[in-house]
Amino acid sequence: MTDTEAAAPAQKKERWTYQWKELFSEVITSGLCTGCAGCVVACPHHVIGYEHEPGGYHPFHLEDELGPDDCVHGQKGCTSCTRACPRFRMWEPEADMHLQARERNPDEMAGIYSDILLARASDDLVYETGQDGGLVSAMLIWCLENDIIDGALTSDVEPLPDGEPGWKARPMVATNRDEVLRGAGSRYTYSANTLAFDEARDRGLSRLALVGMGCQTSVTPVMRHRKVGKVSKPIKLNIGLLCSKSFDDSIFDELFEVKYGLRRDNIAKMNIKGVFQIWTKDGQYREINLKECHAWTREGCLLCPDFAAEHADISTGGIGNETDWTLTIVRTDLGRSVIDAMVADGTIETRPGDDDPAAIALLHRLAQKSRERWPEWAQDRPRAGIPVEVRG
Repeated sequence: MTDTEAAAPAQKKERWTYQWKELFSEVITSGLCTGCAGCVVACPHHVIGYEHEPGGYHPFHLEDELGPDDCVHGQKGCTSCTRACPRFRMWEPEADMHLQARERNPDEMAGIYSDILLARASDDLVYETGQDGGLVSAMLIWCLENDIIDGALTSDVEPLPDGEPGWKARPMVATNRDEVLRGAGSRYTYSANTLAFDEARDRGLSRLALVGMGCQTSVTPVMRHRKVGKVSKPIKLNIGLLCSKSFDDSIFDELFEVKYGLRRDNIAKMNIKGVFQIWTKDGQYREINLKECHAWTREGCLLCPDFAAEHADISTGGIGNETDWTLTIVRTDLGRSVIDAMVADGTIETRPGDDDPAAIALLHRLAQKSRERWPEWAQDRPRAGIPVEVRG
């Protein structure tokens, strides 16, 4: 080291000054916004709104002083919204560093993980009520009953006028077995589960699990890396759901009912296994080609690069040939300890992921396909690993 190098001052870390103005131009109106609502729950001034309705699912500014694209509080130094956004600037490497102390390698298209398993609930009711083996429901129930958490940010469905369950997903807080099972299953329309945070806080809950797609499960590690403040601290467990896309709620009325006569009040169960599968309460079964559903793809999903929920503690999904088992991706030490403890007390049973090689191959294929959606004009790290011929 030369005398000049020894005397050089240490380079200061750049001060974070980005606020709603940058978020609005770089994420909200550019197409990168997934509607995760991280900025909404992180805003200390409560000036970011959110419409959880068909055609909505985007944050917007509530104050009029500077118009929709700037913020008085941001001009005074508030930066919470950009610190909470899992699509702003260097979000992927920052979340990687917080969780794994390294960035993912280009060949880790499904994110960093330590193990892939097949898992399912041992309890018959949880298994039958849940989706693809019921692992997520079993995990939430086990964590609540073992005092690991005191609440879960998840989703259920709004009731129909007759009081029966509908199919419009909405955020909810689950604090016991019955509430977890009420929210079990897949809807394939969007629920910004982070929005249940305020209810959890108002109820005095301080140890929470978050269940959500990749766009939502990246919120917590991004917040913590950027030191957004108190809002991220209650999230103790992050459970990710594999997700290629979700659909606007209008698909029920404009496609399922108009073309196929499938009223939402008669739908009993849905799944996607290469086609959109719908079971009705009167015993019918219908398969709908996914190409027909593309027109109802939610806007926030069009550019999302994260199929595999890469920043969760445990990522889960029902893909592959073993339809009654949950493909389970263990990513963090916390995720491993939860799975091991549940296996030890018989709450779940597991098999090696290699028992279903088709599922693992599909995981990596869909992870790459999702990354290919990320635009080349945005920060390039999410596209790392995409073959040159695809990039070009």
